[in-house]
Parts: sequence; C-alpha cells; structure tokens
Amino acid sequence: MTKSTKRRFSFEFKLAVVQRYLAGEGKVALAKEFELSSPDLIKKWARYYRNDGEDGLRPKPKGRPKSPPETGAQPESELQRLRRENERLRAEVAFLGKVQAFRDEERR
Repeated sequence: MTKSTKRRFSFEFKLAVVQRYLAGEGKVALAKEFELSSPDLIKKWARYYRNDGEDGLRPKPKGRPKSPPETGAQPESELQRLRRENERLRAEVAFLGKVQAFRDEERR
C-alpha cells in the first residue's frame, strides 16, 4: 500500500469508494483494492461526504479566492487627493519629529 502521494482522484472515483465504505465494506480492503496510499484517505473522504454531501468530494479551486471587482469606482477629486496627501505628510512630519526627539535623548 505504498503509492505515490501525488495522485489525483476524480469525483466519481471518490464517490464510488465512499459509497462502498458507507455500505459496510472495510476501509483497509477498499484501500488495497483501489491501490490507495492509506485507508485514512477513505475515512477523510467519508467525513467530507457526511459534512457537505457530494459537494464535499468535488475538486476545490486552488489558491486564494479572487476579490470581486469594484463596481462604480469613480476617480477621486483633486480635493480628496490633496487632503489624503496632506494627511500622509502630517503623519510623516510627526514621525520624523519623534525620531529626532529620540536621537536628542540618546545624545544626552
């Protein structure tokens, strides 16, 4: 029962194995019959099947979900852009003032 761990199984294959397992067949015997790497794989598929039904056995898309596109995003006005820039510059000046005060403290 030592097979490659990178095998991919179709939805139909998983469903058939899980249905036989839930009908009463042993997971070890099924794993040997279908040449699966581990009987625990059948147990995991059965758990997915019990929790989510058939959809639990379907392949899931890989990676991070795509964010929905922004609808109706209008360009910001010049005034909004300048206010945002002003706020950023004020924060930068405050930070640099604190850095300068910290350096002055160290020199003493």
